[in-house]
Amino acid sequence: MNTVRAVTVTPGVPNSLRLDEDWPEPPTDEGAILVQALAVGICGTDQEIIAGEYGQAPPGQERLVLGHEALGRVLEDPTGTLQPGDLVAGIVRHPDPVPCPNCAVGEWDMCRNGRYTEHGIKGLPGFARDRWRVQPRFAVGLDPMLAPVGMLLEPTSVVAKAWDHIERIGSRAVWQPQNVLVTGAGPIGLLAALLGIQRGLSVHVLDRNKTGPKPELVRALGATYHTTTVAELDFAPDVVVECTGAPVVVIDAMCKAGPNGVVCLTGVSSGGRTIDFDAGALNRDLVLENNVVFGSVNANRRHWDLAAQALARADQAWLDSLITRRVPVSSYADAYASTGEDIKVVLDFEL
Repeated sequence: MNTVRAVTVTPGVPNSLRLDEDWPEPPTDEGAILVQALAVGICGTDQEIIAGEYGQAPPGQERLVLGHEALGRVLEDPTGTLQPGDLVAGIVRHPDPVPCPNCAVGEWDMCRNGRYTEHGIKGLPGFARDRWRVQPRFAVGLDPMLAPVGMLLEPTSVVAKAWDHIERIGSRAVWQPQNVLVTGAGPIGLLAALLGIQRGLSVHVLDRNKTGPKPELVRALGATYHTTTVAELDFAPDVVVECTGAPVVVIDAMCKAGPNGVVCLTGVSSGGRTIDFDAGALNRDLVLENNVVFGSVNANRRHWDLAAQALARADQAWLDSLITRRVPVSSYADAYASTGEDIKVVLDFEL
């Protein structure tokens, strides 16, 4: 029987990461489209699963294959949806089996009962294996020129959803946003800034790093880089995309938004910390200025398609510069070990 290499963990067991050299070939019930893995992006979610903080193996299995930022090349597709050789990414979240009202209409990113599943995270094997399968409706074809950077599609889908909802909320009235504040210059923040630039907005990115690649990456986009606090900024943004999850930054971002401002929270806070702030003053500002604060996570098919279009329009050299390390599968442990200086690390199946 053929086998593949797979990076796996035992969910809930800290530091159980390993490379299985004889993982079973993906069964056809995972999907009709067979894909050769090219690369998998690594993010904080992977680190948290490795630390044993969460994660759920597929039913009846002890171990979970990691990897949700996928890029592969189609080996076979009997459905004719894609052609052999096409670049493809697999949508991470699948709808719950009931389904809830949102999952029933393809809005599984807005699942109401929490019974959704996610590749490499919750109940579905991930993409960090030599070959994987995907159902046609969860397969997103990519422009061939995105071969070096297509694993960025998943994080781009997250910010594509964020911008989709920002614009839906903004359309409640005559809305002519001029400037955007993005807090955090990690992959999500930089990609959120990219989509703001593509919308013709004046984009400001705030991050605490004064050195390293982040300031230049922001400037190369045509955006402005700040290392002050949010409160010290000399403008009131029409849109805020908060990507840090840092409680002080979250509160300051909500306080800083201008009239009719929209604040999108994409960063997940760890909890367990308290902050002394004037909740009454924040409430007053939100009400009197008609501001909206909302949270956004994950993405549905529409957002994945929007993300693919955004990446295809972007400067490919700039996208490539987001990837600070490409690590072969044989050195998988190095890929998942955070240096604190990386922007995006990629596990490369072709090295």
